[in-house]
Amino acid sequence: MRRPLSALVCAILLAVPAPVAAAPPASAYVIRPGDTLSSISQRYDVRVAHLREWNGIARGEPLRVDGLLRLTAPKSPLPAWRTRVLTVTAAEANGDPARKCPVPAADLRKIWVRYLGFDARAHDGWVIMHRTLAAPVQRAFRRLYRWRFPIMAMAPMVVEDKTVLTLGYECRFVAGTTRWSQHSYGLAIDINPRQNPMIRGDYLDPPNSRTWLARERYWPGMMHEDGAVPAFTAEGFYWGGRWKTLLDYMHFSTNDR
Repeated sequence: MRRPLSALVCAILLAVPAPVAAAPPASAYVIRPGDTLSSISQRYDVRVAHLREWNGIARGEPLRVDGLLRLTAPKSPLPAWRTRVLTVTAAEANGDPARKCPVPAADLRKIWVRYLGFDARAHDGWVIMHRTLAAPVQRAFRRLYRWRFPIMAMAPMVVEDKTVLTLGYECRFVAGTTRWSQHSYGLAIDINPRQNPMIRGDYLDPPNSRTWLARERYWPGMMHEDGAVPAFTAEGFYWGGRWKTLLDYMHFSTNDR
């Protein structure tokens, strides 16, 4: 029996494989050692002038390793960086007085900063640090914003997984001990914990961050010696990524502990 022409057409159309969808164009790029605006523009077929315009890069301004470079036009330019410092209440410093945290609230400060998110947009967040470190921490975050280094999340952003939060003061012991952490004194800060994990033998913190142990990679939020790390070391902080017995890529402290 002869099949109707319409049926044959349908059969032919169904037999032809659907075209593979083209991958969406990259919207951002993490700057690596040796990159220039010219090399990036050639790789992504974007004009150098547009890269400058979209990222607020002045002529003669060098690219910073670990920075997040926009490859498409933003809806609006990044706003100017801003910051403010507030006092801390006892409840913010220690929700459980029975823990007897080593630093009183009067010695702590809440430091609000503007930062670049993983979405390449500006956000405002805060960390709590010792009052003597307010100005150095402000300067460090100003560098990160100028270098377009992205922060995954900061308070007061509400997140289900707190391991993604960049944070400073936290009243707690060093893991597995009864010694106060340097965070309990407001003398340490962790930047992008998931992207910059701590590894000691078989112990990994956060536990879901093994992918980021390959430090030769340059992914959003990862900190490298020749990239974002000097934002804090220039202010007198020590970096846990230089330690020997363990490596703590997220950790910056004023006493190398």
